[in-house]
Amino acid sequence: MLCEADFRRPQGLERLVAAIGDPNLPPMRLMEVCGTHTMALARTGVRQLLPPQVQLISGPGCPVCVTPANVMDEVLRLAALPGVTLTTYGDLMRVPGSKSGFDLRRQKALGTDVQVVYSPMDALELAKAHPEKQVVFLGVGFETTAPGTALAVLEAQRQGIGNFSLLCLLKATPPALRALLAQKDFGVDGFLCPGHVATILGADAFQFLPQEYQKPAVVAGFEAGDLVASLHLLIQQVKGHTPKLENEYTRAVSQEGNQMAQQVMAQVLEPKDDTWRGLGDIPGSGFELKPEFAAYDAATRFGFSPAPQTTPSPCRCGDVICGRIGPKQCPLFGTVCSPDNPVGPCMVSGEGACAAAYLYGRE
Repeated sequence: MLCEADFRRPQGLERLVAAIGDPNLPPMRLMEVCGTHTMALARTGVRQLLPPQVQLISGPGCPVCVTPANVMDEVLRLAALPGVTLTTYGDLMRVPGSKSGFDLRRQKALGTDVQVVYSPMDALELAKAHPEKQVVFLGVGFETTAPGTALAVLEAQRQGIGNFSLLCLLKATPPALRALLAQKDFGVDGFLCPGHVATILGADAFQFLPQEYQKPAVVAGFEAGDLVASLHLLIQQVKGHTPKLENEYTRAVSQEGNQMAQQVMAQVLEPKDDTWRGLGDIPGSGFELKPEFAAYDAATRFGFSPAPQTTPSPCRCGDVICGRIGPKQCPLFGTVCSPDNPVGPCMVSGEGACAAAYLYGRE
């Protein structure tokens, strides 16, 4: 097992760089699940260290990207309701609905009360300061942000803040990976597992990859050294046909995860079937508030019910985050669609594969 010293010392890092750049490696396709990994791999230049036969493809680990357009349409409708203040993370401001170019940023410019916050607790404070408004927090994210979101609901209940509610769009990572692996001709040989999610769930949450699907898996950190070391571990597994789960990010991730965070999630949230961009309906892949917290459920309070998506979009974001194509294979990439004029969420998000390719991978 590698230790942190292997990539903290120049000689160790040089050895690992040489190993992952070996031109004699067999062909393999490796998926980085996490959107933060996607951006870090592009920004640090680690992708360019790999030989052509080792392909890195992006997965559905960007919460903004996997939110379907019809859900965003309903978010836009909710935001426009009289007396509602919609609070959200910054990335969501520029995600379009099914009508290209119409997003929360434009809605705000037209007079809708939309506020960018850094945490759900900021939204709670806003509700306390403005009791005349109905403050809705748009809860988007994976298991990483779920505990903090759940804690805000608990605090709202404790303080009796009745004008705060949560629109719960949180999603669960392992069911999405199972859905990917169930697809015909998926063709991924190994996984870089998301370090942020694993800090909450624990590395053991990804044991199913080698145990059930015989897929090599490495829980990876986010610095350049982490990424090089993790790719080295993953490549060695694929090369040696020895699938197992390895935890490179041991300084932050334990095998069992953050027990307190898991308890808060279990107290407030329960699994539900959910829809993902590019993957469709996945059983048990979302979260919703438990019945005892129904008073804080914005979906119930405001009748949140996305209409079926009927008009296909030329944006291929769904195919990008499922590893079917690379960002540059989308016909809109870099022409119609750019960070200044995004057509789809993969070009909007700071964790989006298309944004990473545009900013750091263009020829």
